[in-house]
Amino acid sequence: MTWEEKDNSLYRCFKFSDFGEAFSFMTHVALIAEKQDHHPTWKNTWNQVEIWLTTHSKGNKVTEADRKLA
Repeated sequence: MTWEEKDNSLYRCFKFSDFGEAFSFMTHVALIAEKQDHHPTWKNTWNQVEIWLTTHSKGNKVTEADRKLA
């Protein structure tokens, strides 16, 4: 699955084999997001991580910062 642009955000759902893999992925993304000073909205349920990217300071629109983090 690729990133989908909808409702003024980039969205993607990632599925892993278990919670540990999903949490490891979130930790990796968190470090990248912190370096870019651009933080996702996300949700984790067991082996699944959903991510929404939008730039709040630009009126909740998809910007190059979102595409870069994606």
